[in-house]
Amino acid sequence: MIATIHSIKESVSAAEWGVRCDLAACYQLTALFGWDDLIATHISARVPGTEDFLINPMGLMFDEITASNLVKINLAGEILSPTPHAINPAGFVIHSAIHMARPDAGCVMHLHTRDGIAVSSIAEGLLALNQGALSVIHDLAYHDYEGVALELDERERLQRDLGEKSLMLLRNHGTLSVGGTVAEAFVKMYLLEQACQIQVRTLSMERALHMPSADSQEKVFEQTGEGKLAPLMRDFFWPALTRKLDRLGVRYKE
Repeated sequence: MIATIHSIKESVSAAEWGVRCDLAACYQLTALFGWDDLIATHISARVPGTEDFLINPMGLMFDEITASNLVKINLAGEILSPTPHAINPAGFVIHSAIHMARPDAGCVMHLHTRDGIAVSSIAEGLLALNQGALSVIHDLAYHDYEGVALELDERERLQRDLGEKSLMLLRNHGTLSVGGTVAEAFVKMYLLEQACQIQVRTLSMERALHMPSADSQEKVFEQTGEGKLAPLMRDFFWPALTRKLDRLGVRYKE
């Protein structure tokens, strides 16, 4: 099993190629940040102007993902682009659920990080402990564990539990983010993962907690809620992140 390196740039639209490059960059950054889980978990992005979406080939590590070896599928799970690869069935169930219900979902990320799973597994979930948590907690949903996501009927409950929010803790399982763009989904995931990591470290100290006041919690929501951070994510954070990949010589645009 090897990553495809033959470029398909000339056989897809410029809009699709742009999304492919962003999504491949997202996979590479996920590996760089240490959020990958061997060949498990998945990130998807909608093909502009369609209901189809791109997802990782089954069997490839995240640092093998390029713009050309991403697999294009429709909401029925049918593979639409020439590829020697299959897709992860659980990935199809989770991602098709979100793309079906949320036309605003340009990108969906799902991870199995240690800290994300740890926080998803405690009754309280994410606590309003710090600035990072306060920037996401108002936009956070929960979905109870039902086993490996292989049953199509779980899609209805995923859709119901997510609602209009853009972040989710999948109980005993992991984290999920939704963004209008790949940039938004990645930076939202970064904020959620950082909040989970800080919570695990804070609780490990076994000391009395100092919680932010109700007024400060409301102020952070006013400052960061309702999509206020999206332009920063798209115009500043994402270009900085992709420049990092370019400096490292990561060949995600192939």
